[in-house]
Amino acid sequence: MTAHSGITTGSQGGVESTLADASATQELGRRLAQVLRAGDLVILTGDLGAGKTTLTQGIGEGLGVRGRVASPTFIIAREHAATGSGPGLIHVDAYRLGSIAEVDALDLDSSMAESVTVVEWGAGLVEGLAQDRLEIDLERPRGVGEGPGTDVAEAAAADQPRRVILRGVGERWAGVDLPV
Repeated sequence: MTAHSGITTGSQGGVESTLADASATQELGRRLAQVLRAGDLVILTGDLGAGKTTLTQGIGEGLGVRGRVASPTFIIAREHAATGSGPGLIHVDAYRLGSIAEVDALDLDSSMAESVTVVEWGAGLVEGLAQDRLEIDLERPRGVGEGPGTDVAEAAAADQPRRVILRGVGERWAGVDLPV
């Protein structure tokens, strides 16, 4: 890995950075929205409390979609319509999905062309939805947001730095300057 300007470039073409807190995570989402377009698939990976939903909230703000972006944990998928000429947002939490058949049952590919699709916990399940994708790994400090009192610990984790790694996969992402 090589480092320059506080950003680390990995051997697989990804970029890595440290986000100071939840506000920085949301800001990264807003900046990512500027390079995202309809049809893009974003796969988020990270432990509980790592900032996946926080990042998606920033993406939603940056896209200017309708409605509050919240974790779709219990409803699995939530669609946010565009307010202007930009794409909408499909926000999926695949944590409770156990197979590709369950992903197919969501019928995501019917509306992906008009929206940016962000899937939390999607690694290993949703790569087949699009040939090109943006993979984002979020890592929070260990021991934060785990075990008893997780809600309190997750609130404390919001102010903790986290590491983010962004990897563009496929021709769509060749030459795209990913913001970090």
